[in-house]
Amino acid sequence: MTERRSGARAPSAFTRVRRLADRGVYDRAAIHAVLDAATYATVAHVIGQRPVATPTLHWRIGERVYWHGSVASRMLKSHAEPAEVCLTAMVFDGWVLARSAFNHTANYRSVLCFGRPEPVEEAVEKTRVLKAFMDHWFPGRWDALRPVNKRELGATAIYSIGLTEASAKIRDGGPEDPDKDLAWPVWAGVVPVTERVGRLVVDAGVPADAAKPSIPRLRTRGKARKVPT
Repeated sequence: MTERRSGARAPSAFTRVRRLADRGVYDRAAIHAVLDAATYATVAHVIGQRPVATPTLHWRIGERVYWHGSVASRMLKSHAEPAEVCLTAMVFDGWVLARSAFNHTANYRSVLCFGRPEPVEEAVEKTRVLKAFMDHWFPGRWDALRPVNKRELGATAIYSIGLTEASAKIRDGGPEDPDKDLAWPVWAGVVPVTERVGRLVVDAGVPADAAKPSIPRLRTRGKARKVPT
């Protein structure tokens, strides 16, 4: 099982993992790895005293995690208020089948990040961070695209939070049946679950000699990986 790594930043009382605390990981590289591998995140916030959790695409640059959307988005409009949000991301790695129903579990890598959203407002900075988003999933594609324009940038809102208040929770390995159950005659083990890229579907009008997109991160992101010790 995964344990807290040495050299990790001490968690705050709020971010410390309490339930199954041995799965808590506070190493910055481990937190980065989960955020980079997860396809999407969920941003939880409060609108008019009601809780809202919105799934969104995200990306990380250094010690900040970003997300974006339309300036008309209710979620993004709410970020103008001086309130914190909770951003979560998770990679599901497999089902863990045990010899009793209550010992069944799952292998996963997840991250919780807390912070007050800060807007990215300057056109040059918006362009820089959006390019980083594209390069994360499709390296080199940004430079081949039609350049973004002022209207597009103006219609896009981008926010970020720092990773000062962040923790990971990771579970890997097989079932943890008690010794008295080991002889029970039923299959037990791990059913790996991966996310794969399907067959590319080319759009009409694309030149026959157009290069296919580079998607190395999408091809490998579903593989279960140990967090470096």
